[in-house]
Amino acid sequence: MRLYVAVLIIILIENWQFKGNAQLQSIYDLKYWRCFLKKHYVCPDNNVKYYLYTPETGQKRLRIDIRNNLSLRLSGFDPERKNVIIIHGFNGTESKTPMTILRDAYLYRKDYNIFTIDWAGLTNFPCYLSSLSNMRLVAQCTAKFYAFLMDHGGQAEETTCVGHSLGAHICGMISNHLTIKQHKIVGLDPARPLIDRYANKYFRLTKDDAHHVQIIHTNAGFLGEVNQVGHIDFCVNGGMRQPGCKGRQIRIARCSHFQSACYFAKTVRYPKSIIGYPCDTSCPKSKRNWNYLPGPSTPMGHDTPYGMYGSYCVQTDTKKDCPFD
Repeated sequence: MRLYVAVLIIILIENWQFKGNAQLQSIYDLKYWRCFLKKHYVCPDNNVKYYLYTPETGQKRLRIDIRNNLSLRLSGFDPERKNVIIIHGFNGTESKTPMTILRDAYLYRKDYNIFTIDWAGLTNFPCYLSSLSNMRLVAQCTAKFYAFLMDHGGQAEETTCVGHSLGAHICGMISNHLTIKQHKIVGLDPARPLIDRYANKYFRLTKDDAHHVQIIHTNAGFLGEVNQVGHIDFCVNGGMRQPGCKGRQIRIARCSHFQSACYFAKTVRYPKSIIGYPCDTSCPKSKRNWNYLPGPSTPMGHDTPYGMYGSYCVQTDTKKDCPFD
């Protein structure tokens, strides 16, 4: 009961912050309980951290300072490798599951510079509204990092942004600050709450944000977005409830929401391990009819061919849930 009261108080406070004195909001960053509402959009910001993992350093992370032109080279960045930028979602961090599962999958391949964006200090539970607002700063600062990477040997055609939940939308919002469109974005069950009703195309992931946008739906209609969002969307196991997720409704929803990261990580480690078949654009699906369409199948995830379009249904035999902290 105390938790519900605390959440209600935070929601009321956050609503006041958004609807209250606009002049006051524009002057001060606001802190209350576990929440932090950033109003100064200046990058770099210490609440948005950039880390690099390489095959040589393994799980040891090295922080990147975009104010230091030698930072990438001294951290072991290899311009001959491909790049992935991984962004966590609400109440997450780059150093906990399932983000570490994604990181380790790319480490397993040994052909990537793996960059993670940590904005944990700006997205604490239950501060969802302030997290939504803070996404603008995170996107702006990540765009600064992206430009820094391109200026120091990175290639746009070899760089993918992978975001989970709110992190998926941040991948899209980065494009608001770039002069050249991103090459590829993978949205892992992009967050739905409030985004679906109030966010315009500049505040959410759309297929306009990169040349190739892939979406993996695992909790569509509750924590995740519905229907087709990207150039190619995969509706997994009906898109709503994933096998192996058990417990109360919110636990099942969270488990299913995070499962998108584990499915994608599997495709990073094991090429073409999950296959999708053409179906209509609705997601979630009814239990009885997934509305398959004629056409060739395609691998989901890391090895989805560039230029593929449409909606695909996937059925997995995974019985384990995706661990999340």
